[in-house]
Amino acid sequence: MTITTGDTLPEATLIAFGEGGPEPVSITERTKGRKVVIFAVPGAFTPTCSVAHVPSFIRTKDQFDAKGVDEIICVSVNDPFVMKAWGESTGATEAGITMLADPLSTFTKAIGLDFDAPPAGLMGRSKRYAMLVDDGKVTVLNLEESPGTCEISAGEGLLESL
Repeated sequence: MTITTGDTLPEATLIAFGEGGPEPVSITERTKGRKVVIFAVPGAFTPTCSVAHVPSFIRTKDQFDAKGVDEIICVSVNDPFVMKAWGESTGATEAGITMLADPLSTFTKAIGLDFDAPPAGLMGRSKRYAMLVDDGKVTVLNLEESPGTCEISAGEGLLESL
């Protein structure tokens, strides 16, 4: 079942790359009592994700801060080492965007937003979306129809929905 506006996020553990290496991050704990933007991409270092999606949240981070958003999280079905390198190469880490890995697609599958694209070599990946989560509950969900499109899930698209 696909998550929708009004639903509470399921418990899942994502992985951040911390000072000591990979560290577990409970999505329930991370969103509890906080206003958090979560956006997901089909893959780190892929074209649309690198040149459109992540840069859109770097550009709009100050606007989200002004609206009381406590954190912006980027999720991808990749390992934490890749997410660390991608965050550094795109400038997302420096901009204050949290890069979280979902290596087994556990969170992505739990919210029903996984897909396979064998011709592109993408299996068990996340659909492209952006959501606003307030105290663990999804208040806005902008899901792209195509993984190659980044419009309503871009930082600007989510801001227009708030």
